[in-house]
Amino acid sequence: MTLGPGALLAIGFIVGAIGTLIGAGGGFLLVSTLLILEPDVPPDMITGISLAVVFFNAASGSIAYARMKRIDYKAGVIFAIAALPGSVIGAYATSHIPRHVFDEIFGFLLVAASLYLLITSGRESAQANSGPYNVWLGVAISAAVGFLSSLLGIGGGIIHVPALTQALNFSVHAATATSHFVLSITALVAILIHLSNGTLNGQLPTIAWLSIGAIAGAQAGARLSNRIGGTWILRGLATGLGLVGVRILLPLF
Repeated sequence: MTLGPGALLAIGFIVGAIGTLIGAGGGFLLVSTLLILEPDVPPDMITGISLAVVFFNAASGSIAYARMKRIDYKAGVIFAIAALPGSVIGAYATSHIPRHVFDEIFGFLLVAASLYLLITSGRESAQANSGPYNVWLGVAISAAVGFLSSLLGIGGGIIHVPALTQALNFSVHAATATSHFVLSITALVAILIHLSNGTLNGQLPTIAWLSIGAIAGAQAGARLSNRIGGTWILRGLATGLGLVGVRILLPLF
């Protein structure tokens, strides 16, 4: 990595704040930034670094959300267990994807997620907490999220939060908090795999600087979430995803 400590701290803080605010762990933003700034770094290293930062960000954000009593622990544990097998498979699969293919997959996923959120963001649940939901549908969604999040290094929140709000009857604030709790578990498992296969050799200083910034940003994002409505959180997420997705895809055509 060519970025210095100051830049890494700043990137980590922004990633942590935005990631906690929207419950996405910030992985989508960090991977996007690294894809743009480090065009020669292999995908498995980028995803490994991202998932390490996602873990520290999600753990810090989960502590903040736990104090606010927003996390649905029962749902979180069920969804985390369902996501773990896919998380393991995705961590191993990343090393077999060429960089240009990874960029295409990631860019199209961001644009698709952006369009979906823009269409559905006005349908926020009015509940203060999660209501009745289909457990098996949640398990199926979480299994897919575990694979994609680990494969792409995004943590999975950009998929999990919309799924919780639109398909499983969670309020946006409950969804972001519960998603963060799930991310802290699945990201940790993926990190251990990347460490075991040597993907992160020599990258611990980079991870440390990014994570310090992300931990501080996560606390700021959790506090800021009290002042922003759920619909605006989703619309902000959609706009960011779309812009970054287009930026990644443009050089490929």
